Amino acid sequence: MSMRNPRKKPAPVAKTARPGSGRWRIVVVAVLFGLTWVALWARAGQVQLVQGEELAEKARRQHVMGSFERGERGDILDRNGRSLARSVRFNSVYVRPGEVENLDAMIRHLAEVLRQPVGELRQKLVRSRDFVWVARQIDDRAAAVLAERKFKGVYLTPEFGRLYPNNHLAGQVLGFAGVDDNGLEGVERSMDSVLAGGRADFLVQRDASGNRLYLDDQGREVNIRGRDVVLTLDAHIQDLAETALARSVEHFNGRAGVCVVVDVASGEILALAHYPFFNPNVYRRQNADLWRNRAAMDIFEPGSTFKPFLVAAALQEKKITPQSRYYCENGRWKLGRHTIRDDIHAYEWLTVDEIMRYSSNIGSAKIGLELGAKRYASYLSRLGFGERPGLALPGASKGLMRAPEKWREMDIAAISFGQGIGVTVLQMARAFLCLANDGVTRELKLVKSPIVSESEPGERVFDEDVARAVRRMMVDVVHKDGTGVRARIDGLVVGGKTGTAQKPLPEGGYGRNYISSFVGFYPGDKPKYLIMALVDDPSRAFYGSTVALPVVHDVALGALAYACELPGQDNAPVELAALAVPSNEVSARVVREAQPVPEGKVPDLRGLPLRKAVEILVRQGVVPLVEGNGAVVAGQSPTPGTAWPKAAQPFTLRLKGHAES
Repeated sequence: MSMRNPRKKPAPVAKTARPGSGRWRIVVVAVLFGLTWVALWARAGQVQLVQGEELAEKARRQHVMGSFERGERGDILDRNGRSLARSVRFNSVYVRPGEVENLDAMIRHLAEVLRQPVGELRQKLVRSRDFVWVARQIDDRAAAVLAERKFKGVYLTPEFGRLYPNNHLAGQVLGFAGVDDNGLEGVERSMDSVLAGGRADFLVQRDASGNRLYLDDQGREVNIRGRDVVLTLDAHIQDLAETALARSVEHFNGRAGVCVVVDVASGEILALAHYPFFNPNVYRRQNADLWRNRAAMDIFEPGSTFKPFLVAAALQEKKITPQSRYYCENGRWKLGRHTIRDDIHAYEWLTVDEIMRYSSNIGSAKIGLELGAKRYASYLSRLGFGERPGLALPGASKGLMRAPEKWREMDIAAISFGQGIGVTVLQMARAFLCLANDGVTRELKLVKSPIVSESEPGERVFDEDVARAVRRMMVDVVHKDGTGVRARIDGLVVGGKTGTAQKPLPEGGYGRNYISSFVGFYPGDKPKYLIMALVDDPSRAFYGSTVALPVVHDVALGALAYACELPGQDNAPVELAALAVPSNEVSARVVREAQPVPEGKVPDLRGLPLRKAVEILVRQGVVPLVEGNGAVVAGQSPTPGTAWPKAAQPFTLRLKGHAES
């Protein structure tokens, strides 16, 4: 029988939950979770639907920025691929004022680095809130300082500036480009649509510190470089023409000069030289008058160089023959109230050939009066007078030619010997090209590539036999006792025509200032080169045969030597031919051979064939200046045995037909 412990408490009985209490807790939790979820969705909806565009724009401004890059301007090259103008990379500075945090500090820093007045900078930056150019094409030192000291809102961007590596060579033809890399003058302006580089706009990402992260090349895959332009100019012949022209203008104290060299077979301009020179690298520091392309823009009265067109027109109209004779009034002929003179000589009867050879104004006037105004004007118009030459040169002039209905008797006479009409050098070159091309017009060309427009077939103005007859008369001007005898080159037929024209006065009439000119065909019977030179207002002498003819002669010698086409020049190396020296047949009286070149001293070149002397100098890195005609060195400067001259000093060889005794 068991015993019970009276002190032991009975075990507690577990309480049972009230029905429905656990379900209530679950509902509360679910409601709270649901409310939270709804709040999150509401906020997300507000952010995305209501504030989406605003916030996205803020994010773009913070992490993505727009940038741009300007394309490089195309190069300008000569016909042989030599660089005449090219682009060089610079850095430029711009500011986005809205991003600047410490404006005063930034302005002081920029003013110090860029050497600009503080007040000027502040005015620029306060005026705009988007984009401000602060400095263009800064130097590398300033760019490095700005890149190292980073201010928010200050940016460097690459740009291209123009460089003309040959300085003044063909400066008036090339023109120049401005700070925005847009062409402002010359070929740079007329071919700007081809040369100009494009602009690429692209986006770049930034980190939290504002550093650019170029994670892609969006926008950069576009080719934004401008296209190259190839000119017909030959840099070497251009240099020959500029050197010869400068020598003549300076020697005769002329105001200015122009020389043009044309390849007859193609009409391509090989050289278009001007003096005084113009250096487009420093165009801001040079007088704007130097920018002007005188060959295309300046109008002048041509004088006697106009007479070949008169004779060609009269021959074509069968009004004359080369043997037709005219009485030249012993040098003075009164026509109405005016007196026409032959200044150099007084002549009686002259044939047409002699009228051309001796450049008789009276004989020319009588031919012109016989031809008549309408016929003469018709031929001049067909030769291109009164219209622009159609080259890639801005501002080219049409010249001045009145309607033939307004020509009086004296007008016809004056225009017959090149007065009373205004022309440009390029118009004259184009007209003479017709005579050189056997009477068919041919357009002058300055741009070789890209082809601007298809060449139109030329118009036959003169019969072939007429053009050749006029060229024969021009040959007589040089090879007989005419006004152009100084244009002769040994072993070569040369044709030419001199011109000496009085300059008209603003108040009317003519003064004592002149324009001297000469036109030459090389060779004269089958022209390869057409060369014309003009010197404005020479003072020490004024006849074309004295002032302008030597320019054409020297350029012709250089061009023919360069092309290895001088008589007796048997395919000499281009390096030697490029020295622009005559290479005629060496006289049998050459008495000695070349001696070894003494170490560090100038050798004795006297008595050597010119070709041999040039070879010796070229090996020493010296390009000589050649004076005179002939094939043998008669003298030299510096003298034998002296030290080699510095690079800036000329080495001169003086020539004669044989060595001096």
